[in-house]
Amino acid sequence: MPTKNKKREMPKLTRVTDYIWDIPTDYREKMRVPGRLFLSPRLLEGLEIDTLSQTANVATLPGIQKYAMAMPDAHPGYGFPIGGVAAFDSEEGVISPGGVGFDINCGVRVIRTNLTEADIRPKIGKLVDALFRAVPTGVGAKSKLKVSDSELRRVFEDGAKWAVEEGYGVPEDLIHCEENGRIELPGDLKVSEKVMKRGRPQLGTLGSGNHFLEVQCVREIYDNKIADAFGLHKGDITVMIHCGSRGAGHQICTDHLRALERASKKYGIELVDRQLACAPVQSKEGQEYFAAMCAGANYAWANRQVITHWVRETFHRFFGADIEMDLVYDVAHNVAKLEKHTIDGRQRMVYVHRKGATRAFPAGHPDVPKAYRSVGQPVLIPGSMGTPSYILCGMEKAMELTFGSACHGAGRVGSRKKALRDFRGEDIEKELLAKGITVKATNPSILAEEAPAVYKPSDAVVDVVHRVGIACRVVQVVPIGVAKG
Repeated sequence: MPTKNKKREMPKLTRVTDYIWDIPTDYREKMRVPGRLFLSPRLLEGLEIDTLSQTANVATLPGIQKYAMAMPDAHPGYGFPIGGVAAFDSEEGVISPGGVGFDINCGVRVIRTNLTEADIRPKIGKLVDALFRAVPTGVGAKSKLKVSDSELRRVFEDGAKWAVEEGYGVPEDLIHCEENGRIELPGDLKVSEKVMKRGRPQLGTLGSGNHFLEVQCVREIYDNKIADAFGLHKGDITVMIHCGSRGAGHQICTDHLRALERASKKYGIELVDRQLACAPVQSKEGQEYFAAMCAGANYAWANRQVITHWVRETFHRFFGADIEMDLVYDVAHNVAKLEKHTIDGRQRMVYVHRKGATRAFPAGHPDVPKAYRSVGQPVLIPGSMGTPSYILCGMEKAMELTFGSACHGAGRVGSRKKALRDFRGEDIEKELLAKGITVKATNPSILAEEAPAVYKPSDAVVDVVHRVGIACRVVQVVPIGVAKG
């Protein structure tokens, strides 16, 4: 039912296919392109008006190409919806922190092992406890690392490469990271003292909220050829790590939001929402934010790499040093990147903003690791504590429809405050244990905030991108043990 507030009126959507819907440009004054939603009728029914409104708002920004997009896990965020994708011309477009988010390069990586569920089950309680001790978790988690200012600058410059060179991994890990775990900074490193202060004690920590470390089992194989290419087989144990740039990324976003709010006025950009603060991408302010964001992304890759090392150490203590623990892939899902895409029949450079969205490049793309180039890029979609996660593979249609992007997870359907009112952490722990899932968290309230019921069904979200042809289902993994911050 429409409200009196024009901004919150439900738009009359144009149905393109059963899973693609457009927000017409007459819904919001100043929309330069339509909004495009990738949703099943079931997910569309539960979509918040704010998600639609934010998608339309993004469509008003200068230089936007084709559509402002919302993936099937989309829900309201800061400025851009979470689950939002937008590409901006590299010369005439803008760059916006709202299109990346505060947790720069929050992302996911998956490690495959040659262990089976039978190997893990008898030790799962002690294993989860050991992982929880090995990887500092929670809001105030402090790193076990002691890094100097010069080392921390190298982290911001070199990302996962720094971690591997310091002994936290092997060179093959870098090959199986998006961007090889490092974005080249477009200029000198410039981050504030506050960023350095917040980044130093948190390198190698999991954080809180929806971040997790999960021991999983491959339950279903949907595509044997691609699963074989990824080195995954039914019954294999995998480990999924979900975290980002911690306080350093948050501070980078905070620092530049203020500068870009001023820049929006300076360059005469009329914003329909101040949370869309932005600057022309080629301006001094735009390039300074982009460089700092790249540094934040590198920090996140180093963070996940260090955590990976400690996970491996823990597994080796339990199961022997000769077990396999190879990185399948690592993907970012809060980032802006300069990429080449075909638009209106010609190749152009654009800054693709993916906020709560995952890159999904297809077979043959030069940015896909050689080991996977014949099939396509692994796309990692985490569920919630009690629901399956999925490993998909990028498809050619993603390049046509979404600038090579897919969803990033299940997507929340309720606030953390509401979850605390509706659930008790102790009850969630018991329910998960009854399903064979051992969980450990810093506080029971974390389990209440992250109760599986406050997320969209991961299978429903994945079904949309599979049916649209953005990314195909390859493997389903189910949780056995979970460490939460």
